[in-house]
Amino acid sequence: MSYVMNPASFSLNFYERVQRRTYEILDAAVHDSASTACEIFIALLVIANVVGIILESVPSIHENYEHWFHAFDVFSVSVFSVEYVLRVWSYCQKYAREEASRWQGRKDYAFSFYGLVDFFSTVPFYLQLIFPGADLRVLRMFRLMRIFKLSRYNSAFEDMVAAIKAERDSFSSAVFLLLISCLLFSSLIYIIEGHDQPDIFPSIPAAMHWFIVTIISGWGNVDPVTFVGTILVIFTQILSIALAAILTGVVATAYTAQVERRQALYEMEVRAVLEDGVITEDEKQRLQLIQAKFGMSDDQVQAIVQQMDEERRQEQAAKERAEERAKRRG
Repeated sequence: MSYVMNPASFSLNFYERVQRRTYEILDAAVHDSASTACEIFIALLVIANVVGIILESVPSIHENYEHWFHAFDVFSVSVFSVEYVLRVWSYCQKYAREEASRWQGRKDYAFSFYGLVDFFSTVPFYLQLIFPGADLRVLRMFRLMRIFKLSRYNSAFEDMVAAIKAERDSFSSAVFLLLISCLLFSSLIYIIEGHDQPDIFPSIPAAMHWFIVTIISGWGNVDPVTFVGTILVIFTQILSIALAAILTGVVATAYTAQVERRQALYEMEVRAVLEDGVITEDEKQRLQLIQAKFGMSDDQVQAIVQQMDEERRQEQAAKERAEERAKRRG
């Protein structure tokens, strides 16, 4: 009996395989040489773009190498545009094995933080082509958003965002304290210094500007002329230091907790894999992906494995001692 392969079915399977492979490389869904090479290439291109944007702002360098800057920008936009199109095209494979719409993965990417960064970092180039006579200097600064593409390959940015979300109550309390302090100190400095320095403190909103600058920089570029005003400025500077210390402590604590949570999640995955005592190739690949996603070093992974080996040895020794005691009693 002979079988005839349906050309349409073969073409569809080939199309699905190419689409799946493209998704695995771009999203690092498979930890192999192709995905690693893609990450390194995109990261180096982003770094080169940021360096180019910085150097382009120097008038003498821009005048001498304007043609090269433009050629490099065209090349970079072409690469980033192809990357964006390929991501939109292939991300339907994100939920291919689940009961979800094929457009769900594309929608998740297009409206995600990284999808918006990929989109807006290339749009200014095309707007310049559509509106060649328009002044798009502000829009061209969106090219600096390309630096955020690097955070896709490093979990530090995601960890920081997760830490801030986890401590949002503490942040909201600090912001509320800042608003109350701004209203109180601005009103006091306006009442105390307003008559002596009407040009600097003509109103409470102007005093609020002074307060914000003092909180941010530690000095509001204003010298008080009254004794009470001097005391108030000192208290404002002390408050700025206290708020900075509070926010720094909150962020540091939350970030440390996030890193520990990440290690605990990885340890849970390792325990689940080692539960049957056998590590398959798929399980090994999954652990490598989680390690890359969490940004964990090989030393950290080795420490977790050694800890689990030590726990198993202790459990085995305790089990053997229990059996030996049971035999003696018997």
